[in-house]
Amino acid sequence: MDKNLHIKKLSINDIVRFEQLIKLFADIFEMTEFFMPKRAYLHKLLSKDDFHVFVVLKESSVIGGLTVYTLNQYYCEKPLAYIFDVAVCPQWQRHGVGTTLIQETKLYFQQNGYEELFVQAEKADTHALDFYRKTQPTAEDDVLHFTWEKR
Repeated sequence: MDKNLHIKKLSINDIVRFEQLIKLFADIFEMTEFFMPKRAYLHKLLSKDDFHVFVVLKESSVIGGLTVYTLNQYYCEKPLAYIFDVAVCPQWQRHGVGTTLIQETKLYFQQNGYEELFVQAEKADTHALDFYRKTQPTAEDDVLHFTWEKR
């Protein structure tokens, strides 16, 4: 990864950077009918202990990042960390940015007493699968994801 880039865990005072990351997610995930939530809501999210945002910065611009939710367990006192979204600007993909982001995030949660960090990926999204496999996780290929949507 370029030495002029750095990874930052966002705090309650980083609304602008959080908005930059959300815009990146909307672009990467091709969310055509997306509207940014109100700042008060985003501020509330950033104030929660069970929601985490990590960004990759080049100077003051967000070029990548991810969001993570803490899941408290009842089988074990150590929580789990669930990566919800990950994205890196296309021009920075395949330059080690995403891999370093995952490694730094994994290290953060290990140092803070979490049992594991995990992410889901759709089988059809071969780009994501290849990326995650490159970060050397333990893969569970036979897991299915079910969704109940409001209709």
